[in-house]
Amino acid sequence: MMTPEHVALQDSVKKLIEREIEPFVDQWEADEIFPAHEVFKKLGTAGYLGVNKPTEFGGMGLDYSYEIAFCEAIGGISSGGVGMAIAVQTDMATPALARFGSDELRETFLKPTVAGDFVVCLGVSEAGAGSDVASLKTTARKDGEDYVINGSKMWITSGLQADWMCLLANTSDGDVHRNKSLICLPLRENGKLRPGITMNKIKKVGMWSSDTAQVFFDEVRVPQRYRIGEEGKGFTYQMRQFQEERLSGATRRVTALTHAISETIEYTRERKAFGRSILDNQVVHFRLAELKTEVEMLRSLIYRAAQVHMSGGDMTELASMAKLKAGRLCREVTDSCLQYWGGMGFTWENRVSRAWRDLRLISIGGGADEIMLTIICKHMGILPKRPA
Repeated sequence: MMTPEHVALQDSVKKLIEREIEPFVDQWEADEIFPAHEVFKKLGTAGYLGVNKPTEFGGMGLDYSYEIAFCEAIGGISSGGVGMAIAVQTDMATPALARFGSDELRETFLKPTVAGDFVVCLGVSEAGAGSDVASLKTTARKDGEDYVINGSKMWITSGLQADWMCLLANTSDGDVHRNKSLICLPLRENGKLRPGITMNKIKKVGMWSSDTAQVFFDEVRVPQRYRIGEEGKGFTYQMRQFQEERLSGATRRVTALTHAISETIEYTRERKAFGRSILDNQVVHFRLAELKTEVEMLRSLIYRAAQVHMSGGDMTELASMAKLKAGRLCREVTDSCLQYWGGMGFTWENRVSRAWRDLRLISIGGGADEIMLTIICKHMGILPKRPA
């Protein structure tokens, strides 16, 4: 799937990462936040926040395969939190807006987001509704020309810095799959949180450089014209948006895992024990070869899913498989690599131990492994029907 043009895009992204991101990663990890507006503006100016977004709203207008190439490139950032936050901007919180939003809405929210002037977050999960999206409780009731929003959202990446949120909320009663809408919700005015919005920072096991928040809404007003697409179709729009999120997550992990394996090879080649390098032990080099093979198989699955998506097909099953396999491999590869680093693998600053912490998230976020298995079973026709 990768042509010289795709490789050229990746090379230019990698150069920006090496210049503008990597030198500061350790400090951002220590600070538990990175300057999203500053970093995103540099990415936006270079065009990288809108690789497959419409040209009339600042994007490059390239096909989805180039977005996959971009995701591979940012997967090489040595802090998973920074890459994840970038992906929220490009593949998690904006696909539905780009596809279903009005021109006015895309001019107001998508264009400055693609330019890196706005930071966006995705507001779907709640404390009592993570993978079970249909059960979310946040409401947006109609009052005149506005929606009035009440409720809360949990695990919001970039929440402490975001200018707006792509919010999924209940806009009516009735069927939980048909009573939700996606809304572009401005979070700040003149750099300060809007009245009725409060936030708490969440301290996490990994992804330290990415700020994460619980967000509360108390009678927060937003014009109804800020709704994305049709009222009541938010659940459907978000399910489609999830597919790009999940494939983006799997794609970034391919690069991260490849780097973990490469760094482990380098370390074990130099590290000596009992008169020879750790790498010369058959149990080590065979295991690394096996893991590299698994990662390359995942890459092929991702490319196949992307091709289905570009052809107008439904990549739900393949994207779910890719995310599931990525999650399993993130645990398997990072744990094996950390073991071969010995005591050094258990030190905080080690890049492999950081990957071990950061990459664990993919088996939970964006739909847990068990949800991916449920989706795959449904497509296979083997999922038991629920009792009426």
